[in-house]
Amino acid sequence: MKYSDALVAWLIEEGYTHCFFVAGGNIMHILNSVRDKMTCVPFVHEFAAAAAAEYFTASSRGASEKAFVLVTAGPGFTNTITAIASAWIESRQLLVIGGQVKSQDLSNGSVRQRGIQEINGIALAEPICKAVLQIRSPVSKSQFLRPIRLGKNPRQGPAFIEICLDAQGASVDLLRLEQEPLISEKSLDLVDESLLDKALHAISESHRPVLLVGGGCDYEDFLMLREPLSKLGIPIMTTWNGSDRISSDDPSYFGRPNTWGQRYSNVLMQQSDLLIAVGTRLGLQQTGFAWEEFIQTGKVLQVDIDKGELSKGHPKTHYPLNMDSSTFLRALLSTEIKSNQFSDWLDFCCSVKALLPPIEEPNSNGAEYIDPFKFIAELSSLIERDAVIIPCSSGGTFTAAMQSLNQKQGQRILSNKGMASMGYGLSGAIGASLANRHTRTYLLEGDGGFAQNLQELGTVYSNYLPLKMFVFANDGYASIRTTQKNYFNGAWVGCDSRTGLGLPSLEHLAMAYKIPYFKISNSNINDGRFIDFMLQEGPALFEVPIDAEQTYFPKIASRVTSEGAMESNPLHLMYPELGDEMSKLVFRYIPGVIQGEFGE
Repeated sequence: MKYSDALVAWLIEEGYTHCFFVAGGNIMHILNSVRDKMTCVPFVHEFAAAAAAEYFTASSRGASEKAFVLVTAGPGFTNTITAIASAWIESRQLLVIGGQVKSQDLSNGSVRQRGIQEINGIALAEPICKAVLQIRSPVSKSQFLRPIRLGKNPRQGPAFIEICLDAQGASVDLLRLEQEPLISEKSLDLVDESLLDKALHAISESHRPVLLVGGGCDYEDFLMLREPLSKLGIPIMTTWNGSDRISSDDPSYFGRPNTWGQRYSNVLMQQSDLLIAVGTRLGLQQTGFAWEEFIQTGKVLQVDIDKGELSKGHPKTHYPLNMDSSTFLRALLSTEIKSNQFSDWLDFCCSVKALLPPIEEPNSNGAEYIDPFKFIAELSSLIERDAVIIPCSSGGTFTAAMQSLNQKQGQRILSNKGMASMGYGLSGAIGASLANRHTRTYLLEGDGGFAQNLQELGTVYSNYLPLKMFVFANDGYASIRTTQKNYFNGAWVGCDSRTGLGLPSLEHLAMAYKIPYFKISNSNINDGRFIDFMLQEGPALFEVPIDAEQTYFPKIASRVTSEGAMESNPLHLMYPELGDEMSKLVFRYIPGVIQGEFGE
């Protein structure tokens, strides 16, 4: 048997059903072996293939299909690095298999390059992968699968396998390669029962708890636990990565706190006496950059499968639990909580939610433009319950989506906020759509981010994907423009067409790729034409005209100090200020609140 045939057979046994690739000479044996064994999807660019594979595996339902990325040596691999880094930060599975020059052509560090297109992929990938492997000559099934299985758990992450061309084409004895016992998937250490008991006791003694659900909470498990968790009477909030775990109309749901999050969620979370953070690493976007003032009226109980996240020092964690989120949530359900123990707190949460709606009036835009916040809220009502939503990963569109999107139970929502990479939206949406062909996938993306991978419209068209692409066109990079306005007195550079940024006509672009196009306006947004167009089969590109001067409030106010450092408000003090009367109503448990001193 040829070694590449054996590799593909082993991948199929591991659950891989799809190969996303850009063809190249140094992967010719593997590509030939996989072409009629899996669903092979060619991409125009390797980054797009890798981002799509990440979202394919993350959004796959039912059969739990998985996709891997196959790229050639040199630039084929280096083009995937941003996607690998993103999967690393977001704790998602991503298998990248890269070709390499013949083993005798490797430079082995003696010179910069010997083989054509040779680059040391292992050295580049190792810091951002759970495991890496270079194969110079055929290795056993156990050795080949080791990095793949290490990437699965306990905390997921990418794996990179680099295979020399001569090893791919070598003849092998399959029985001999499969004799070695397979590596078992690593499991978590047993939780310290005394620490768990203390944490559960703290919950039973609390008066104002908040359950913050992160992307580390298994989607399927949480769907089964959601109803009994809601009955505990504890307000439930989500991180951006956990936003599809509970519907926005659930009575126990109280939004998405974040530095760019919903104001009422930030205000409430900061007044809790016990934050139960499950499956979230509590990064700086979640705690605010003034993390010393995070949950200043209470304590933090954090559940994470990575010990490093529990001991990093920000924020201060009073009850750190190194355990699986589903195991903890089941233990939480067994906690003795008095009937209506949190009723006063819940009533207060409901009152604040009513006083501070997610869409705030201070945001301004010209009459001829679409209000992105209101549009996304209206679009939410039209999106099916089994749909996939990709709210890109950065910029004004992402902010508007995370503040105004009303999710439904059963939907999947995926983003990549850790790297916040422009260009991720379209590529990720393609992967999600390939994994969910039975339903529609909705992409919300800014025109700046969309332009970074617009070549993949060819992949959308050639696969006739049920992908609805809403491109919020504000002439460039809204968040960069806002930064340059606020901190550098409007010294704009490289952020729009006036400052040298070249962006295409979306209508002509759609025409070039034979994709139906629809420009949304305030006159057609509520009539039958838009809805009929959206519900047609196949792909569609929607242009959503957004004012270049559109504001994105509320947000955490920051300023540049005289030393050049950045200084920020804590999470509950968002800009614009609430005023004394409103502050008295919503800050019951933080006495003497003084609204932000920094201004916009």
